Amino acid sequence: MEENRSTFKLSGREKAGLIWHYLRPCWGHFAAALLCACLSMALNALTPQIIRITVDSILGSEEAKLPALVLRVLPLETLRQEPVTALWWAAGAVMVTALLRGLCSFGQRAQLSRGSEAYVKGLRDDLYRRIQYLPFAWHKQHPTGDIIQRCTSDVDVIRTFVCNQLVEVVRTVFLIILYLWIMFRMNVKLSLIALAFIPIVGLSSGVFYRKISSRFKTADEAEGEVTACAQENLTAVRVVRAFGREKYEEDKFQAKSERYAGLWIHLGKLLSVYWASGTLLTCLQVMVIILAGIHESVAGAMTLGAFVAFVSYNESLAWPVRSLGRVLSDMSKAGVSMDRVGYILRSPEEQEQPDDVPFPGGDIVFDHVTFGYEGQPVLKDVSFTIREGETFAVLGGTGSGKSTLVHLLDRLYDVPEGSGRITIGGVDLRHIRRSDLRRHIGLVLQEPFLFSQTIGENIRAVRPDAPEDAMRRAAAIACVDEAVTSFPEGYDTIVGERGVTLSGGQKQRVAIARMLMQQAPVMIFDDSLSAVDAETDEKIRTALRRSTGKATVLLISHRVTTLMQADRILVLDGGRVAELGTHAQLVEKPGIYRDIYHIQMQSADRALLEEGGSEHGGH
Repeated sequence: MEENRSTFKLSGREKAGLIWHYLRPCWGHFAAALLCACLSMALNALTPQIIRITVDSILGSEEAKLPALVLRVLPLETLRQEPVTALWWAAGAVMVTALLRGLCSFGQRAQLSRGSEAYVKGLRDDLYRRIQYLPFAWHKQHPTGDIIQRCTSDVDVIRTFVCNQLVEVVRTVFLIILYLWIMFRMNVKLSLIALAFIPIVGLSSGVFYRKISSRFKTADEAEGEVTACAQENLTAVRVVRAFGREKYEEDKFQAKSERYAGLWIHLGKLLSVYWASGTLLTCLQVMVIILAGIHESVAGAMTLGAFVAFVSYNESLAWPVRSLGRVLSDMSKAGVSMDRVGYILRSPEEQEQPDDVPFPGGDIVFDHVTFGYEGQPVLKDVSFTIREGETFAVLGGTGSGKSTLVHLLDRLYDVPEGSGRITIGGVDLRHIRRSDLRRHIGLVLQEPFLFSQTIGENIRAVRPDAPEDAMRRAAAIACVDEAVTSFPEGYDTIVGERGVTLSGGQKQRVAIARMLMQQAPVMIFDDSLSAVDAETDEKIRTALRRSTGKATVLLISHRVTTLMQADRILVLDGGRVAELGTHAQLVEKPGIYRDIYHIQMQSADRALLEEGGSEHGGH
């Protein structure tokens, strides 16, 4: 997947399709913006003509070549006799033209603003929706900072290109066609000279930016690394402080930041070379036109007013043509950003099959399941059954596959074909709708995630409309109600980002209360009591036994206290089933469970172990 991410490219047709897909709902705004832009260019073209007529036909004696309607309105003879009045007329005409251009510019920007916001909203919403439904494995393989950078910076680059630069391209093309048409009507020789410079500027820009497009991609990826580094540091702020890693993290960020800055400095130097050479080329064009225009005027092939107007058109033409280089620059960057955004949009979502069935309920059976990550086996030929309504416990060392069982049961990963199967009520898990399966399986992880909301909103996340007393009951079972009510704001206390204002045990208990609100028929506790003391652990387990009713409960823990009262206990060792039985059966025979039991019997939990031991086998 990493290789695909770095090498993924959309074809030109796919990029055009991506642009049009989000442009189509708001194309009217862009069409109106383009119309206003073209009108603005047409009005801008009138100003040199006003100057030409003033110089040649009012202040001079040249015949005015104007439409009959304009000649009837314009008191040409009167203006020739009163030069001051003529200048006022010319100034007034220029001001009216400028006013109309201002109105067109306002319309262009207003429509472009509406269209661009609608465009980027559609793209951003689709990206966010797609990310919600991408497989868990996809998220595990992609840094959060890189995903954020694709959904923010890359989207802004695309928005700038589509909503500004593409409009600028159309505007520039219209300007070139209009101005060249006017210039050819004024003087063919000078127009050919001006026209000769256009492909030179365009070709040099195209060659230059084609060569540096890969460097834009490298710079964008470096920005993603900087974002990921900052996001990781902020997420792990407690670890950074606890282990005094501030200097290490600062040096790591500085190294990535220096690389990112160096890439853009190098790009800036290359762009400076381009802009400097472009400026030289533009000035050369203007100089050639002025020299050739002077020659034409002296030879009588061109009037003074026409020469002034032609130079004005040439200068107005030179800079937009040169700006095509900037558009090509943005096109190069936008192409890279489209590849990066398109990678997310083209990544396959979790798919529900038409023949998938609702959650059936019943016994959960692992039938010769073998599973691993990236070719490394974790579970090896694992088989066991969790009876409906049973409390089933799993014990094992780090890396033995305990959490992998949970991931497979919740279909965060699917068992590959030919590697065994998992069934619920006799139905293969791969044929049960994911959405329905996850609604019926409550899950509490060892490191629970809390949203930056109030404690009450976190608990009611799965049932926002649940009544207050239901929330309090769930909190009481999780043994967190008393702690929450002791806070000044009670259940309205903001927990902070990722629950940072709560202790580890409080976060776990809030997560347990949230899961209990789900009222799921299958409840999984993935070492979710590791951060609470043994006494609180016992209180929570006792409350859970009274409240879960007929729910199937799967307990995963390193603490025998948490597991010994389960109906049955599974011991994993190296990804294989090592032992399976009740607490009484397992402590009577040599094995991993008895060894762990005796080790923990010597700890401070001994009293609780002995107290709980009399209740094993209960629910």
